[in-house]
Amino acid sequence: MKQAKNLFSNQAKEYKRFRPTYPKALYQRILQEVKDKDHAWDCGTGNGQVPTELAKHFTTVTATDISQSQLDQAEPSSNITYQICRAEQTNFSNDSFDLITVAQAIHWFDFKAFYQEVTRVSRPNGLLAVWGYGLLQFEDKVNPLISHFYRDVTGPYWDTERHYIDEAYQTIPFEFPEIAVEEHFAIKQDFTLTELGGYLNTWSSIQKYQKVNNSNPIKELLSSLETYWPENTRKTATFPIFMRLGRILK
Repeated sequence: MKQAKNLFSNQAKEYKRFRPTYPKALYQRILQEVKDKDHAWDCGTGNGQVPTELAKHFTTVTATDISQSQLDQAEPSSNITYQICRAEQTNFSNDSFDLITVAQAIHWFDFKAFYQEVTRVSRPNGLLAVWGYGLLQFEDKVNPLISHFYRDVTGPYWDTERHYIDEAYQTIPFEFPEIAVEEHFAIKQDFTLTELGGYLNTWSSIQKYQKVNNSNPIKELLSSLETYWPENTRKTATFPIFMRLGRILK
């Protein structure tokens, strides 16, 4: 089985503070395909953003991750259970879940082993929803500088799995009968220049860059952006979302 990668434990607090949140319309689209709302599993939950929303609609929600420091940042709720385990190896009973979700994480998994586990723990006709978001985009001269930073400065330091994000999950193996998603979703988030730096520091490529070069490239990027980004002003970034839905037949 593929070795699990725990890349986000060291910056768990920053991850919670700066990572974007998913729009409610995304959840509404997913819920359209779920008949029974008894038990949901959010896999690779990070700091628990997704289960907090699912808990409003399901009787119980189970959320798992391999990082204890990430789970320590999750908001407690009476109908959410958090636990550490690999996506591919759980202690859940067969036929447990009506919905299984994976947000910005499935590209790290062992696909074959995970799908076997999904099939085992899903109830008949359950739903698998996987989604992610791509590089943030701006509508002004900031955009090409961000693109250059992503492709050319940090590009060599991304893990190989990052290409699945760049390809909008269209190239991940997907073993379940697919439900078409016609809608286009996006995250809109406002940043000051300082907050942008905080968000960029959550990138796994930045952590690897620092280990190799003993320096952080974000400072130079922020300096180059100051011409277009006055201090304490906010700019709106758009993160394009991509999603795949699969019916789990058994």
